[in-house]
Amino acid sequence: MRTAALGPAQRAESLAGMAERELDVLVVGGGVVGAGTALDAVTRGLSTGLVEARDWASGTSSRSSKLIHGGLRYLEMLDFALVREALKERGLLLERLAPHLVKPVPFLYPLQHKGWERWYAGSGVAMYDAMSMARGHGRGLPVHRHLSRHHALRIAPCLKKDALVGALQYYDAQMDDARYVATMVRTAASYGAKVANRARVTGFLREGERVVGARVQDVEGGGEYEIRARQVVNATGVWTDDTQAMVGERGQFHVRASKGIHLVVPKDRIHSTSGLILRTEKSVLFVIPWGRHWIVGTTDTDWDLDKAHPAASSADIDYLLEHVNSVLAVPLTRDDVQGVYAGLRPLLAGESDATSKLSREHIVAHPVPGLVVVAGGKYTTYRVMAKDAVDAAVHGLDQRVAECVTEDVPLLGAEGYRALWNARARIAASTGLHVVRVEHLLNRYGSATEEVLDLIAADPSMGEPLRAADDYLRAEVVYAASHEGARHLDDVLTRRTRISIETFDRGTRSAREAAELMAPVLGWDADQIEREVQHYEKRVEAERESQRQPDDLTADAARLGAPDIVPL
Repeated sequence: MRTAALGPAQRAESLAGMAERELDVLVVGGGVVGAGTALDAVTRGLSTGLVEARDWASGTSSRSSKLIHGGLRYLEMLDFALVREALKERGLLLERLAPHLVKPVPFLYPLQHKGWERWYAGSGVAMYDAMSMARGHGRGLPVHRHLSRHHALRIAPCLKKDALVGALQYYDAQMDDARYVATMVRTAASYGAKVANRARVTGFLREGERVVGARVQDVEGGGEYEIRARQVVNATGVWTDDTQAMVGERGQFHVRASKGIHLVVPKDRIHSTSGLILRTEKSVLFVIPWGRHWIVGTTDTDWDLDKAHPAASSADIDYLLEHVNSVLAVPLTRDDVQGVYAGLRPLLAGESDATSKLSREHIVAHPVPGLVVVAGGKYTTYRVMAKDAVDAAVHGLDQRVAECVTEDVPLLGAEGYRALWNARARIAASTGLHVVRVEHLLNRYGSATEEVLDLIAADPSMGEPLRAADDYLRAEVVYAASHEGARHLDDVLTRRTRISIETFDRGTRSAREAAELMAPVLGWDADQIEREVQHYEKRVEAERESQRQPDDLTADAARLGAPDIVPL
């Protein structure tokens, strides 16, 4: 199995290595598009660097609806090309590139009108399935089916009887978005890319009009590096305009941020064996299975406040509860909400003022020599965006470079995953872990599970669950710091695991235990452990306070009450 450890030593070596000699491509931005661009570039044989100002996927790419989907609602907008492209990518991810991370998920669409609605919605879903199968990448998912009201209520007893006259059931896919990005960064590193998080671009290097690299500040160590590159790719999502301003260019397009919030509620609060998709007056609402939880989302509103920490207001939470409760026989209350998270979609500004109608297409531009900008798009089609960005960079390199090969480059952990899955009972017997624990590990790490099991073999206490978050083993916290690039407590509780949204205490009861597990890997002393725990607790309290505020302005002010950087 090809692997790479993103520990503290590797990060230091990467930063030094990027500054040592000129790269072919430097990618700025460690979300899904930036990570995908780095993987595309390095697998074409280009010397590649990737820097991220905060943590991998700390922006939009850890705060999505966690769906890999073709975009059924874009079919209604007659955007066939976008749907066709996304369905092909969905199939590749499910079947070839990341079967350990991307899983099928069923959705029930309640019908509220007799006759015409079944024909109208059924035609759309049938076309969705047909487009998927036609590309040869839909055979891993069951086709849709029509259900009577009685049958639909057997699948989803949570629904009010008068909320539907029948239903359709179809399949899409889901993943843990932050885990996917971290795995992709590790995959790029395993092919030779130099990668560093907590490394902020403070300016671009210029020779005349040409961009020839970037000045990068080590946010952790405080040093500054001049990293030279023949082509720089700006893949900073909602920060695109801010990054472009560093070269005095906004670019040929403008990126707007649209806020979407999600609620996480316990599995037993919504009695259903299928996800739900509901139509609202503005868009659609999803109720998505998520382990022992449901994710309910999303909203779609303009946002022009703090981009690093978008805040969910009380009004946002009420909006989601009101809409989901319109179809639930037993309504949800605020007390049922375990977690809340808000994210920003990078939308290309278009003719419409409504963010829900702005384009989800992507654009690649070369605004000045040496600089490529990629923006827009959606998570599912990140690989296509990355390919287009590298194609543009290659054009600027003016040399012969291999074509994109990422259709055939599985992510770390994919190779051998199915064989290990079939052997999960044997693995459980040999390690002493329950088979459910082994399944949990395989669906998070794939064949890299063997590295996690090595930690447990060396120290059996690592095979114990965290005391206040027993879905996760102690070894997973250590592995996050030693292999997955986690630099701070927040990285582990919020992104490498999902403890911050999957427990009612938002992870505060797990904070000290996790910090003490990370400390030996990252060289923390007792004072730093204390700082990490206090920083995390302040962040959680600021988020809770923001969710009590009536609107965006007051919620944003409350969220900014917690410091952004953990003191060292």
